[in-house]
Amino acid sequence: MEHFLRNRWYQYGFSHELADTPLTRTIIDMPLVAFRTNTDVSILLDMCPHRFAPLSTGRVDDGRIICGYHGLAFDGAGHCAANPHGKITTALRVRSFPAVERHGALWVWMGEAALADPALIPDLSFIDETPGTARIHFTIAIRASYRLVTDNLLDLSHADYLHPDTLGGVMTGVRPTVIDTDNGVAVEWENRNVVPPPRFRERVPATQRANAWTRAEWQAPAIMLIKTALTQSGRDRSREDEVWALHSMTPESAGSTHYFVCGTRRDRMDDVEYSARLRAMLQHAFEQEDKPMLEDQQRRIGMADPDSLRPILLSIDAGAALARRKLNRLIAQEQVADA
Repeated sequence: MEHFLRNRWYQYGFSHELADTPLTRTIIDMPLVAFRTNTDVSILLDMCPHRFAPLSTGRVDDGRIICGYHGLAFDGAGHCAANPHGKITTALRVRSFPAVERHGALWVWMGEAALADPALIPDLSFIDETPGTARIHFTIAIRASYRLVTDNLLDLSHADYLHPDTLGGVMTGVRPTVIDTDNGVAVEWENRNVVPPPRFRERVPATQRANAWTRAEWQAPAIMLIKTALTQSGRDRSREDEVWALHSMTPESAGSTHYFVCGTRRDRMDDVEYSARLRAMLQHAFEQEDKPMLEDQQRRIGMADPDSLRPILLSIDAGAALARRKLNRLIAQEQVADA
């Protein structure tokens, strides 16, 4: 049985995904529904306490969600606000989950509500500082464990083999630097005087040589910030050269993941055509290359713990292995505290 870290903020979705209709997602095996109240965002268990119908099949009206089966209405805190069939009792309530809207994303706390401190949401203010024309969003459903997706991003040497025509070409032979940070794990790769990969051809032409730099910063349970930069050889990079992207791997279940990506840049920020080209290329890499491989991995592993299969680890796995140990330790500590 998979144990998840509960006393953490998980990304539920992006703000633009939640409009006038409820947004349902399963997070760590729990079916949830999000909706906008008059002033905020609320997330409830997606199950009416009467006959267990999904509240998400109902509608939102005046800040309340109304069950589509028998018309019971619930407010953002899960209290019954209307019962067309009689009086309201204390039993007519739905479990609510702490929810915060920040950095263009929706966040849900799956553990003890009293511990839900919004200050624990990772600082992603770089998203707020980037205009919408320079942001690229993805929401991808992957039939694989969030741990496999995390491993994939903490070992970017795979890019030369899985993404040879888009993101690859600068990783093989580079020894990663693994950093044990206060909040998690960081892995850095730097390669100088290389041929620029296709992803950066509009920044550095293929006829020139380039310096490539990438840093992946992981926080438990599965929030990652990936920073990349490519500059012409002989020129030091600046913040303006760096592309920063949020990669958020929210577990749906032991074998499925909601994968959220928000990429940002600091050049050509008003160029929507450039954004469209980048989005098409990245979408191909993530959906047509990463996703099938991860799902193939999951099918081979089944529901076994990958560590129990005794994988042969290489030097490129150091960052992912450290992150797994840290996550396992946090989960074990939480289980002891809850016992």
